[in-house]
Amino acid sequence: MQRIFALIISVVFQPLIIPTIVFGLLLFVVPEATSLPPSFKQTIYYLIVLSTLVIPLITIFGLRLSGTLKSLHMETIQDRVIPFSITSIYYLLTLYFLYEKTEIDPVLWQSIGLITLVVVGLTGVTFFWKMSAHMTGMGGLLAVIIVLGMKFPTFKALYPLLAAILLNGIVGSARLFLGAHRPIEVYIGLAFGFLVCFVGFTMVLA
Repeated sequence: MQRIFALIISVVFQPLIIPTIVFGLLLFVVPEATSLPPSFKQTIYYLIVLSTLVIPLITIFGLRLSGTLKSLHMETIQDRVIPFSITSIYYLLTLYFLYEKTEIDPVLWQSIGLITLVVVGLTGVTFFWKMSAHMTGMGGLLAVIIVLGMKFPTFKALYPLLAAILLNGIVGSARLFLGAHRPIEVYIGLAFGFLVCFVGFTMVLA
């Protein structure tokens, strides 16, 4: 039963869901974080969800069905390199698209740029070490919530912050329980995601 729970946690809070949560916060929970017209926010949000979550997930399932990927759990470094590299390309394309749209608030492309930096950095590390992607994403989410709480007094950060801390503990414990990572891989992933996003979003949302 515990293993099933850990698997569910790992699937539900897998790394690709983090950009969807982050942009949900930026566009709808803290609307003053961007100058984007309300009528346009939903369109941009759907685009981001499609390019950072839906398409990468479909690609990963396609790799699994074709036999290129041995397991969706990506237990080895070899299993992670191709999916992570393809995902990095999707994120870079999304960044390029938003950057080219000069009429759009720069906060959007800068935010996806930071997330892309984390993804590309994680992918680079993956070629020689198995840093936890789950905890890299969770650390980034924690950092974004803290920065939003610091920058925007209207954002009541207490409960989202407590939820993010709790999720970090649950997801990290689930990854360790499943034997997916060693503790150092979890801690370094958490620190990497947190530090890059904390410093980056502090500057982006200045």
